Amino acid sequence: MKQRKLLTSLFLAVTLSISLLTGCGNTSSSTSETKQTENSATEEQTTSVQKESETDENQDAADQLLCDLKGTYQELWPVILADEYDQLWLDDSAAIVGEDNAQAAVEKMSSMVTGTVTGEEAVETYKDGNMAYDCEFLQNIDQFTFDGTTISGVDEEGNDVFSHSYHYVGMEETRGLYIYESDDADSGEFTYFCIAPDTMKTTWHIEFRYGSDLDALEKYDAGEYAYWLAAGISVDYTKADVENCIQLFCKENLSE
Repeated sequence: MKQRKLLTSLFLAVTLSISLLTGCGNTSSSTSETKQTENSATEEQTTSVQKESETDENQDAADQLLCDLKGTYQELWPVILADEYDQLWLDDSAAIVGEDNAQAAVEKMSSMVTGTVTGEEAVETYKDGNMAYDCEFLQNIDQFTFDGTTISGVDEEGNDVFSHSYHYVGMEETRGLYIYESDDADSGEFTYFCIAPDTMKTTWHIEFRYGSDLDALEKYDAGEYAYWLAAGISVDYTKADVENCIQLFCKENLSE
């Protein structure tokens, strides 16, 4: 959209220059200015309609995403990095990078998603490179449940930690996450959820962030949520879900 606006502005500038060079008196100049004003108004109106259309589409998609997420989720990586799936990781990696490079590839991928520090501590830790993401559930959450517009969480003992209803408020630009805000006051670190358009049916896992500071949540290498992106898998996952998820992760990270 920015490029289109820039080209339109250049086109108008060139048109205006030609008009000034060929000049037909005050009447022609006035007519040209009137046309430019009309064109500008038309462009603004068109842009406004496009934005409204995009907003409506995002709202519909955001509503659908919550419906598609219905269920309870646990942390992803302790499940798919379990020893029983070691050979599957090696086989899927070897199919892309070759058997000689498979082990190193798996170790590198694993290290990138099993970080243990977040926020300013992570920024300091990774200032010289070799970064890793912490993909755990924070705030003492063991399982999340999505049920319509309600999102809730429990701890390891099954005790309720939070439960709020949420509504869509916009898009997170960096990774295209859908942003939801709690309808309840004083929701603390569960005020905002930024959720990727992933579901068990499409990517066999989900990815999201949550917290009290939306500006900070939109940063990935700075601030209190730096180097953290929660990843979950349904508590009712199947072996096929795990196999598909591992294959997807290898394909996305190892293919050229």
